[in-house]
Amino acid sequence: MLNEFWATASTTYKTLVFSAMGLIAVGIILTIVGNTSHNQGLADASLAVIGLGLILHVVGMVVRGQQIRKGLKK
Repeated sequence: MLNEFWATASTTYKTLVFSAMGLIAVGIILTIVGNTSHNQGLADASLAVIGLGLILHVVGMVVRGQQIRKGLKK
């Protein structure tokens, strides 16, 4: 079932998912770098990057949910 889920997903959904994962990963790396170098500004900025990644993830879930609902109506 997981293979079918990903195979039937739109390019928009896949782009949102990978963008969200990338932003969250970059945010985590920035957090580590900011905290190890005692750069509070970088550590704070990393939270915004992680937050943006989480927002993109939620948008992706909404997009996928709408696509599934449209598919069920057919």
